[in-house]
Amino acid sequence: MTTFVLIPGACHGGWWFEPLARRLREHGHQAYSVTLTGLGDRAHLMTASVNLDTHIQDVISLLENEQIEDAVLVGHSYAGMVVTGAADRAADRIDALVYVDAFVPGDGDSAWYLTNDAQRRWYIDGASADGLGIAPMPFFDPRSTPHPLASAVQRLRLVDPMRKFRRRDYLYAAEFPESPFASTYERLRDDPDWHAHALKSGHNVMKDALEELLRILLETVPTS
Repeated sequence: MTTFVLIPGACHGGWWFEPLARRLREHGHQAYSVTLTGLGDRAHLMTASVNLDTHIQDVISLLENEQIEDAVLVGHSYAGMVVTGAADRAADRIDALVYVDAFVPGDGDSAWYLTNDAQRRWYIDGASADGLGIAPMPFFDPRSTPHPLASAVQRLRLVDPMRKFRRRDYLYAAEFPESPFASTYERLRDDPDWHAHALKSGHNVMKDALEELLRILLETVPTS
């Protein structure tokens, strides 16, 4: 049995990953769908202090409270920042990392720095009047809520950016127009330390390629 910790991207809550979590449980694994602070049913916790460190701590607290020691961290989009930070700070509780059309930051990177101009315009044009959040795009699920702006601009600080894990996978949504993740896929696809996959999918991988995503996650399960 493997424990999957599923972390959604900007503006989304744990509900986004719940269909996948149910399928993983059907295969005999544990799966936690995380809702980060300030989002979804935790939107009432949105304050100016909610940032990337807050979201990293959300995941670390889950790992500690549930006594998870073999997690496969799975992050979509923005949550690649969270996966990387949690893996750096709680490496002894993590077995493998999966980035689903997501940022793969190094030390000192932010989502703002890593994304493209189209996404930066969304960050700014979508900023709420109080400056705390980034409004969901019109085509997002109606359950989506504003995303904490501070988490998108805060730089990630890593203690051991070269740390090794048993397995690292990168899933690239090849049909995402103007993708900010194309350069990341190009960088990782020939790297022997990574398993890189190009999916016939838009950025909403849960909608466009659920079965393929499930298949790849099951491949990350240790065979012995």
